[in-house]
Amino acid sequence: MFERISMVGLGYIGLPTAALFAAHGTKVIGVDVSAHVVETINAGKIHLVEPDLDGVVHKVVTEGSLHATLEPEPADAFIIAVPTPFREDYEPDLSYIESAARMIAPVLVPGNLVVLESTSPIGATEQLAIWLADARPDLTFPQAAGDDADIQIAHCPERVLPGHVLSELISNDRIIGGMTERASKMAVAMYKQVVRGDCVITDARTAEMCKLTENSSRDVQIAFANELSTICDRFGIDVWELISLANRHPRVNILQPGAGVGGHCIAVDPWFIVSSAPEEARLIRTAREVNDAKPDWVLQKGKDAVLAALSADTSRSMADIKVACMGLAFKPDIDDLRESPALQITERFADLGCQVLAVEPHIDALPASLADKPVTLATIDGALSQADVICVLVRHSDFADLAGKVPNTASFIDVVGL
Repeated sequence: MFERISMVGLGYIGLPTAALFAAHGTKVIGVDVSAHVVETINAGKIHLVEPDLDGVVHKVVTEGSLHATLEPEPADAFIIAVPTPFREDYEPDLSYIESAARMIAPVLVPGNLVVLESTSPIGATEQLAIWLADARPDLTFPQAAGDDADIQIAHCPERVLPGHVLSELISNDRIIGGMTERASKMAVAMYKQVVRGDCVITDARTAEMCKLTENSSRDVQIAFANELSTICDRFGIDVWELISLANRHPRVNILQPGAGVGGHCIAVDPWFIVSSAPEEARLIRTAREVNDAKPDWVLQKGKDAVLAALSADTSRSMADIKVACMGLAFKPDIDDLRESPALQITERFADLGCQVLAVEPHIDALPASLADKPVTLATIDGALSQADVICVLVRHSDFADLAGKVPNTASFIDVVGL
């Protein structure tokens, strides 16, 4: 039934998903707005870091099961996996979804299935259907024709862990929220070509809310740990020892604090709930505010250390001080910098006027946000040998034995519990 699938958006979710469908015998057309991404994939290479993905992409491109293009082509099903950021006022930005809808609309034919995988605020799937109907008045859609619609539409949010995407796309359960019963059944049939986990059917709004709920739950738990860390710092208590002791209670499982919360999901999705229900989502809003404030707290720790270094040697200026920021990614052992609190902290250290040594083992070049700042991409040993202040922002495996290497002449700020 689904011999040709079009994946719209070839990023951290879209490309692995496209590769897996292709590896299971489906012809896949990958669509992206970036010529660089399209050219890279068609050369059998990848433009991001994800274990084992390079080998799978090379194989399916070489075999002809996957090809990338800038323009959509006809297919049996279209999966949309494009960004859904928020604006400065925390309102959801659905412009990428709208662009994807208007991009695929000309090639839709009766019998097609369109699935929105992008994490979305409540009602986004219905809005997608409206945009498609507006672009193709010659076709019918679920909001008007129900099960009899020419085009069926569903929402199926991704729920994978960076670094484990390929295995989790196969093993994790999927939530299928069709706008109609027929759409849900079609989506289950498609995903069952690759998914070993259960495909659980619900309605589109519940599927949207499910993904937001999962990430908001994590955000609230992380906020508790981050708030504990600031309280413990005030009283001179080791927060990691405290959490370890508290977690010996059989019904307590406190998470670990850090520099904040980043990534394309947990740092973003709770705001979709808050924007939809501002009066009701009080705890969710507060957790977001606690986690968003953690980088400020870390930066103040760094400022205090910088001022102490200047006081110890009054012949030096701010421009002479070197701060090593250990880690830029939003979580350990990946190259993903999206919404990263570590990157935000590094940028703000550079704005102080000191020299910044950025240590990120998973990238080869500084991101654009640091390009015009006094920041140098450094090795671990290079940073340790030069820095006046060493601030560990990400718990990368490469930093496992770092604490024992810090020279006595440097201030050491460890916000991840090495």
